[in-house]
Amino acid sequence: MKYRAILLFGAPGAGKGTQGKILGQIPNFVHFSCGDAFRNLRVDSPLGRVFVEYASNGRLVPDEPTIELWKRSIEGLTATGRFNPEADTLLLDGIPRNPRQAEIMRDLIDVKAIFNLFCPVLDKLVVRLQRRALKENRLDDANIETIRSRLETYKKETRAVLECYPDTLIHQIDSTQEPMFVLLDILKVIAQIPKPAVSDGGTVYLPTTIPR
Repeated sequence: MKYRAILLFGAPGAGKGTQGKILGQIPNFVHFSCGDAFRNLRVDSPLGRVFVEYASNGRLVPDEPTIELWKRSIEGLTATGRFNPEADTLLLDGIPRNPRQAEIMRDLIDVKAIFNLFCPVLDKLVVRLQRRALKENRLDDANIETIRSRLETYKKETRAVLECYPDTLIHQIDSTQEPMFVLLDILKVIAQIPKPAVSDGGTVYLPTTIPR
């Protein structure tokens, strides 16, 4: 079966992680951050070594290990009961990262909405990433060259992913707003997405639209 999914897009520092964590607290929504999954790997593991090699230069991890990590993570969430594919919606942050990954995942996820958190002022993103690097000791936000490389990589590769999906699924969200107002704009859209049909002891709950 395909997993129901909502995609969180935006350049590094746009606030995808912040919004994903908040939305992940809502029942039947499960946040998955690909970046966090890589950072939580042991650095002496095969995937961990790959992440360190690429992230330290501001480059994206290759497609195969990225998809492998995602599959392992979702299987783990399912096995431990933290994700129910029949009832829950995945909030995917940082994956797919390029058109090829979007194509690979076409048969794996059923995308219900895409939120593109845009920030028209590049310097604001740089400041956010530098502040985050100091606060969280994040290797991939360590210096200005790495930051600019990551932003350039996003511009060239990740932004092209949006072209892989219909415009009707894409919602532009101004990430320069206060986080509370960014969240409000996202929730207005999510509230209109039909809920999944869930079978429970022979009873099927048909999709309904959540009222405003």
